[in-house]
Amino acid sequence: MRSRKLLAGNWKCNGTIPETEKLLAALLTGRWDPQRAEALVCPPYTSLHLAAKLLHGSPIKVGAQDMSAHENGAFTGEISADMLLTVGATHVILGHSERRQYHRETDQSVNAKLKLALRKGLIPIVCVGEELEQRQNGRTEEVVGAQVRIACAEIESGSLERIVIAYEPVWAIGTGKTATPAMAQEVHAFIRDRLAAQYGQPSADRIPILYGGSVKADNAADLLAEPDIDGALVGGASLKAADFLAIINAAR
Repeated sequence: MRSRKLLAGNWKCNGTIPETEKLLAALLTGRWDPQRAEALVCPPYTSLHLAAKLLHGSPIKVGAQDMSAHENGAFTGEISADMLLTVGATHVILGHSERRQYHRETDQSVNAKLKLALRKGLIPIVCVGEELEQRQNGRTEEVVGAQVRIACAEIESGSLERIVIAYEPVWAIGTGKTATPAMAQEVHAFIRDRLAAQYGQPSADRIPILYGGSVKADNAADLLAEPDIDGALVGGASLKAADFLAIINAAR
């Protein structure tokens, strides 16, 4: 559990070069307390190099939305960890529900990417979360617990604390529905307990666990006030500078 919150903006399939320039220029005019909040933007691949250049020397870091499980080779369309590093990325999102849904990613493939990201020096943000039917059937802990266990399997203890977990209930992503702070806290506490069982309480306490799922300026403060919510993975609201800055400043 961290004193400083991590607020990460996942731009998804948005952000042409002109749009990237405009959005980052607006973000760079914003102010927040760096002792309370750490900011990260994850543009599409085509804007990563530009984003890293524009944000150089600023407190805003740059991450990618995915990466290949392969170091290199004949894998058309794939982007390697080394490619991300050379354009200035420090973080990478892995296992987002949209990657799982539309590209058939599994906990095992996320684990392979996680190991490679750690070996290369990237900070992985590992996404987990249940679907609406699974929650309604009381399977949230079963599903999320398995995702955490498999995705984080066989990680060396020295690397564990470089991992970030993002709990994103699939039913709340892009739907306007948001888990209440109490609901989110309950799952975050469960995830930390699972990590403690797997790797020990001291390590589990140092792993940031973010909440994602229709995070907005008007609900961010209540979510971030919960003891096991260490930040947020923000989707649509991160595409508007004023909204994303308000979320960053919601960290107390």
